[in-house]
Amino acid sequence: MNDLPATRRFWELYEALPPEVQRQTQKAHELFRQNPSHPSLRFKRVHATQPIYSVRINRDYRAVGVVREDTVIWFWIGSHDDYERLLREFEFGNV
Repeated sequence: MNDLPATRRFWELYEALPPEVQRQTQKAHELFRQNPSHPSLRFKRVHATQPIYSVRINRDYRAVGVVREDTVIWFWIGSHDDYERLLREFEFGNV
């Protein structure tokens, strides 16, 4: 995943994930590189005014990034519960 454009914070969060979720993240990254529209990734916009998108790692984990030109720069990864909290922060302008 050396070619994954991501922030330092993303990598800190990634390193804290269980090893199996790290492997699933690598698999999702490869799939995203091949086909960002693959249904299992559920790549979707999650912010009304900013180009912020999410991708599904597995049933319980998501990654979030911002689109710059034709590249997604990943800045967050974590559990679905934390993802829901992050989306609420977007909604209320805290992020």
